[in-house]
Amino acid sequence: MCAPFVVRRWGTFSIHSTYEDVMKKEIIFNLPVRDLDKSKAFFTALGFRLNPQYSNDSAAFMDVVKDSIHVMLMTEPFFKSLIDKPLAQAREANEVIICLSCESREEVDSLIARAVAAGGRTPHSPEDHGFMYDQGFEDLDGHLWNLVWTAPQN
Repeated sequence: MCAPFVVRRWGTFSIHSTYEDVMKKEIIFNLPVRDLDKSKAFFTALGFRLNPQYSNDSAAFMDVVKDSIHVMLMTEPFFKSLIDKPLAQAREANEVIICLSCESREEVDSLIARAVAAGGRTPHSPEDHGFMYDQGFEDLDGHLWNLVWTAPQN
C-alpha cells in the first residue's frame, strides 16, 4: 500500500512527498577537538547548550538549534577510533564550512563577537551583499563556521 501524499505549495510550485519524507529529522555533526573542556566552554559562550545525557569524558553533545541541529564534540583519540583514515587538521586544511542561518544582521554580529571573545578568530570581515549579510569564525580547533542572514523575500 502506498503512503498518503502531502502537498505543499509555494507560489506556483508544489512539492509532493509521502508522510515518511516529512518525518522529523535532526542534524548531528561530529567534530574532533583537542581540549574537550575548552571547546565546551567556547560553544557554551556562543549559546549552545550541553546535553549531559549524551556526553562523557570523550564527547560532548551540544544543542546548536533546539531539537534540530546538534554538534558532537569528540576528543581527537575518540574521533580517530571511529574512522579508518587520517584525521584532518582543520587549522591546516578545511573540508567543510558549517553554515548557520541567523534571524538578523544583529544576531550574526552578536554571535561573531561572542566567538571572538571566547577565543575564536574571524578569517574575513563581514560581507554585505544587500540581500544577504554574512561573516565567519574559526573555532578553537580551526573548524570554520559561517553565519548568514538573508533578507526576507517579498
